[in-house]
Amino acid sequence: MLSVRDLTVEFAGPRGGAPTTAVRGLSFDLAAGEVLGLVGESGSGKSTVGLALLSLHDPRTTRVTGSIRLAGRELVGAAESELRAVRGARAALVFQDALTSLSPFHGVGAQLAEAYRLHHPRAGRAEARRRAAAMLDRVGIPAARLRDHPHQFSGGMRQRVMIAMALMNDPQLLVADEPTTALDARVQRQVLDLLGELQREHGTAVLLVSHDLGVVAGTADRTLVLRDGAEVESAPTAELLAAPRRPYTRALVGAALRLDSVPGSALPTVDEPSPARLFARRPKAAGRPERWLMEAEELSVHFPGRRRLPALRAESVRAVDGVGLRIAPGETLGLVGESGSGKSTTSRVLAGLQRPTGGRLRYDGQDATRPDRELRRRLSREVQLVFQDPYASLNPRRTVAQTLDTPLRLHTPLDAAQRRERAAELLDQVGLPAAHLDRYPHEFSGGQRQRIGIARALAPEPRLIIADEPVSALDVSVQAQVLNLLMELRERLGVAFLFVSHDLAVVRHFCDRVAVMHRGRLVELTDREQLFEAPHTEYTRELLAARH
Repeated sequence: MLSVRDLTVEFAGPRGGAPTTAVRGLSFDLAAGEVLGLVGESGSGKSTVGLALLSLHDPRTTRVTGSIRLAGRELVGAAESELRAVRGARAALVFQDALTSLSPFHGVGAQLAEAYRLHHPRAGRAEARRRAAAMLDRVGIPAARLRDHPHQFSGGMRQRVMIAMALMNDPQLLVADEPTTALDARVQRQVLDLLGELQREHGTAVLLVSHDLGVVAGTADRTLVLRDGAEVESAPTAELLAAPRRPYTRALVGAALRLDSVPGSALPTVDEPSPARLFARRPKAAGRPERWLMEAEELSVHFPGRRRLPALRAESVRAVDGVGLRIAPGETLGLVGESGSGKSTTSRVLAGLQRPTGGRLRYDGQDATRPDRELRRRLSREVQLVFQDPYASLNPRRTVAQTLDTPLRLHTPLDAAQRRERAAELLDQVGLPAAHLDRYPHEFSGGQRQRIGIARALAPEPRLIIADEPVSALDVSVQAQVLNLLMELRERLGVAFLFVSHDLAVVRHFCDRVAVMHRGRLVELTDREQLFEAPHTEYTRELLAARH
């Protein structure tokens, strides 16, 4: 079905400089009905390969050489008119971020119908609409939602819409570029099961691009490992994961967290496959502390709902409904649940970024529900955030020194020279050299950017760090590096964490206690061992089953 030979992709250098080779002499075959997993760290060239297969690179800045043959048709060097007939019809692409890939101005039904009519010009509007409704129904979305816009769907449902759009014209090849990265375990499983079912039904060849070895293990027939744009090794998936031949592949497999990993232990990385660092064993929670650092009682957050009919009153959306949780000094509390369960809203309330509709919030014994100016200033210093996306959470126009200078200027009496010295110390704490202070975010990898985000959070010497999905966007090796760093900082500085995540393996490894949220309510709150060995609720058991 697909034959790739000696594929090389070069990007033009800035200001006429030397070109960057992103893919080097890659060759592989993909048969009809087969799933090939393409794995590697960030920057290994995975997405570049996926885009090259559909000739989506800008020819003004990108040079693609070699051969890409789809069902015998050569795509490298083909005319744009010929490529338009291939894209969306014979070959389709499912992007990682469905929200930015779909038009926010049009209903999903109109977008699916357009994809159909582009390749069936004789089809009328009614036929295209029927086809769109049938395809939505096929991916588990009611046809009644044809007119709904992308923002009205959950993350998992948006990804289903993207899959429906990709399969509208029964393509021979489907390229799925990180299709489940931002999804929780249950929705991830649903999306992968759907992809597998449709692929078997239509005999579609699938190239699954992913940094998640767990996703590849349960989906791909064969796996190809990339590093620096070149093939490291390729083998049947079960064989490659059980007995990898190359040291890099062994390190990559070893860095993947599993539910049977020893909690709190130093994680292997590609650069350090056998870590020498040992972290002190975390003490078990011993009853009620003298004073809780953060307490939430009957916390609720309601947002205005949609009015379905003009005469009807709009019902509010209960994003958080009666949640109660406590965090002790130096403790790490994990907050887990599906997308839309209320995790991020709860964390925003605890960080002071969202006012609660009801309930009570206490910080270090003081009422923080409606904090006065002095307490608000204290909270802004002692409660810090680490965000999910290391690419979007740093200002691209500010150097690292300027980024770290802001919290130091606001919360410390240090002068300019002392602040720069402190910024250098912060970089050293997160494992980056002081020479990087005058660099901009685009000059760093994703893992390095997340380290800078952590350094920024540490600048005012906080007592509580709220980490909202801090490693979900990172590949397995960088994820291990960041988790090792967080465990080291927790041990050295005694800082408490609220760790928001949909990845249960990460939560089990890092957290002391775990709170489970479902549809805005807290359904379980217990210590780590109890939750993973004997969960109380059916919902928690479903989450655990989806991760295995």
